Amino acid sequence: MATTPTSGKNGALVVSALRARVNFGKLLRRVDEERRSLIIEKRGSPKAVLLSIRDYVRLAAPEPEVLRVIGEEAERNGTSTLTARQIERLIKTSRSQMRKR
Repeated sequence: MATTPTSGKNGALVVSALRARVNFGKLLRRVDEERRSLIIEKRGSPKAVLLSIRDYVRLAAPEPEVLRVIGEEAERNGTSTLTARQIERLIKTSRSQMRKR
């Protein structure tokens, strides 16, 4: 059985429940790599949606505007590539300087 789902109106992939069950691993990889949703139908009626974890998190907890702005500023300043260890050192240094004041 091929794993060629059809495309729905909104660009989502549409597959039958049987095809989804038989080819779950391939479809899961495709949803993740292509960042598209997958509509699973049973007898021609939509029953479920498979989303990448990134899309689910975006839907479940949308990024607040302030975090988006901070992220953009970090990109501009080049601080978005700092490691956790580097960030901890910066915080420790900043706190130490504040205590001295």
